[in-house]
Amino acid sequence: MKNLSVFTVSFLHASLVLVLLTDFSCKGRAKENTAAPEETPKTNHSIIKKPPSSFNDTLTIDKESAVIYYADSLQMEGIKAVNKKTVFDMITHDCFYQIKNARAEISEHWKQIHIIEAAKFRYLLFVKEDGRSSCIDLNQKNDICGIFLFDRKKDPVLVDMPNINTQIGFYFSK
Repeated sequence: MKNLSVFTVSFLHASLVLVLLTDFSCKGRAKENTAAPEETPKTNHSIIKKPPSSFNDTLTIDKESAVIYYADSLQMEGIKAVNKKTVFDMITHDCFYQIKNARAEISEHWKQIHIIEAAKFRYLLFVKEDGRSSCIDLNQKNDICGIFLFDRKKDPVLVDMPNINTQIGFYFSK
C-alpha cells in the first residue's frame, strides 16, 4: 500500500510539473503574439502598358479562323525591361503553354477552323460574309499574346485562353 501512495504522489508531482510548464509556455507565447505586427512596406503599383508595335501592317482575315497574336521582338524587349525576370518568365511561360493547349484543342476538335499567326502585324482586319469589317489595333491589347475567334458572321471575340475548349464551342455553335 505504501508503494501505491509513493507512486500516486510521484504521478501527481509529475502532473503538476507538466501543468505548470505548459501554463508558463503558453503565457510566454501569448506575449510574443500580442506584439504589434510589423507593417508591410507599401508599394505603388503602376499600370504598365505594352510598348507599341514595331510594325504598322494589317492582316486581313476573311475565313473562319482562330487568330493567334504575339508581341513582336522589340515589344518583348520593352516588356522585359519593365518587369522582374521572374514575372517576365512567368508571362512568357503562360503564353507558350496556353497557346500550345489552344492549338491542340483546335486541331483535335475544330479541324475546319484555320489557325492564323499574327506576329508582325499591328492591325487585324476581320471581313464578314456581308462585306462589313471589324478592325482591331493590337496596341490596345495589353497582353503579349492572345487568340481571336472569327466565324465571318459575328464580330471577332478575344478568348480567355485557359478556357478555350469551352469558349470555342459557345462562339462557333451559336
